[in-house]
Formats: sequence, C-alpha cells, structure tokens
Amino acid sequence: MSPITKFDDVCEFQEDTILPLQEERLRSTVAAMVQTCKEESTVDHVGAALIPSKDEIIRILGILQDLLFPGFFGKQELSSHTLEYHLGAEMIQLYEALSAQISRSIRHECRRADNICMKCIEKGREEAIVFIEKLPGLRRVLSRDVMAHYDGDPAAKSLDEIVFSYPGLYAIFVYRVAHELFTRQIPLMPRIMTEHAHSLTGIDINPGATIGSDFFIDHGTGVVIGETTHIGDRVRIYQGVTLGALSVPRESEGGNALRGAKRHPTIEDDVTIYAQATILGGDTVIGARCVIGGNVWLTTSAPPDTTVFIEPPRHIFKEDRHKISGD
Repeated sequence: MSPITKFDDVCEFQEDTILPLQEERLRSTVAAMVQTCKEESTVDHVGAALIPSKDEIIRILGILQDLLFPGFFGKQELSSHTLEYHLGAEMIQLYEALSAQISRSIRHECRRADNICMKCIEKGREEAIVFIEKLPGLRRVLSRDVMAHYDGDPAAKSLDEIVFSYPGLYAIFVYRVAHELFTRQIPLMPRIMTEHAHSLTGIDINPGATIGSDFFIDHGTGVVIGETTHIGDRVRIYQGVTLGALSVPRESEGGNALRGAKRHPTIEDDVTIYAQATILGGDTVIGARCVIGGNVWLTTSAPPDTTVFIEPPRHIFKEDRHKISGD
C-alpha cells in the first residue's frame, strides 16, 4: 500500500463565509445596482403596478386546452353525463384566473401611460366573460385545424395523435386564444402566451397576425409569422418558413415610424409554402392557389395560380478513382 500523503495546505472550515472585505464589495455592488435603476437608459419594474403572472397565464392555457379539447387533457374520464359538470367547473376556474390576469394587464398599461384607471378589476371581469363566450366558436375553428393537419400529413395515424402531439397544432391553438385577447386590446397577455408556445415548439406566431380556417403547419420548427401577416383559408406551410418584414431603418425612430403599419405579407387562400421559404414585406401578396418552393426568397407579389421555385443547382459527381482501381 502506498503511504498516506500529508498535505500542508488543508482547507479550514470557517463558519462566516463572507469576510469583511467581501461584504464591503457586495454592499458596493448593491449600491451600484440601485443606481442603475435610477438611470433612464436602463429597464426595471420598481414601484409600478403588478404585472401579469407568467406562471398563471401558462396555467390558463392548460385550462383552455382542456376546455377546447375535452377528454384529451386534464380529467380524461369524461362521459356525456359528466361533461356539463366538468366544463362548468373548468370554466369557473378559467373565469377567476383570466379576469385577475386581464385586470393586472390593464392596470399595468394604465400606470405605464400615466392614465390611472380605477375600473381595472371591473373591466377584467367583463373581458373575461367576453372571451369565454367565444369558446364554442374557437372549438369549431380548432377542429377544422385538426382536420387540416390530418388531411395534409399522411404520417398522421389519427386525429387523437395530432391533438396530443403535433407542435404545429399546439402553436395554432395558443395563437387563436391569444389573438382573441389581442383583438380586444388586452396588453401583455397575448404575447406572453405566444412566446410560451414559441419556446416549446420553435414556432413563432405573433398574436396580431390574421389567420383563416383550416390552417396547417407541418413539422414547424423555425416558422415565423409576423404581426401584420394576413393568411387566408386552407393554407399549408412547412418548417423554416418566414412571413416577415423588411429590415427596420437604423435611425432611432425607425421602428416607431413603422409601428402599426402593414409590414408583413398577405397569403391568400389555398397557398402552399415549402420549407425554408422567406416572404417579406407588407406590399407582398401571394395569390390564391400559389405554390412557393423551398428556399425561395420573395419580396415581390405572385399572381394567383403561380408556382415559384429556385432553378435546380448543378450537381457535380466525382468518382474516387483510388477505390475504383482497388488501390
């Protein structure tokens, strides 16, 4: 056996982990951080109204998923006899959570604009009811989206598989919920919802986009759909597609000058857009029944019934003569 080595430099346990000099450096750093919060060029949320809870908004999406696809998520042991009771209980939960988060969103926006509103809670409750009244229509629209996925993807074995597992459908579900709130001018919440879906699926759909029925996203990773995009009915898009805006001017007011303007393309009915295609600009219109090939870059319009594709590259095949000769 090898002899035990004795180390002279042995760590000694100290009960006080912060030494006086380190404590002073921490205090100095805290003071510097406080100072940055007083600077106009930095961002903080100190002394402002409560903001919506991201965790609570994600919980709301879970309740909505159960309501809009009953029997798939949450309580699955449902029958025709228990359905009404279950939906009623879920809807009460939704109303309470949604009204509270809408109220917080509205109050935050009032404070941000220095327009103190004393009716935020009342407005939150009314907006929650207005939203809940739209759920039957949302269920019908989402059912058509499910069918569009089934019709568009031969690999789908059932409608259940699509509802349970397809990232494209989840992103569309969250978008359709967020869009209803967006159209009611509820701040913050719609974007929190769609960015949550974006983080899970890799599909980025701005809640301000307008999307028709029977919408199908296949695979989906890397899809970007900008705020002022208009998409018609029965449109199919594949992974990596960007429906975006042209570059914002570099001047400091460039973004503000374009805010609210039509910056993203219009895609008419029955269009198919293949993988990695990029279509940019508010004046760009892709006419009905067009087919846009993979990797196409478009900043100009295409008339209806047009196929746009990149000319195939020239492939070069080189033989490995060493392997052919047996060397």
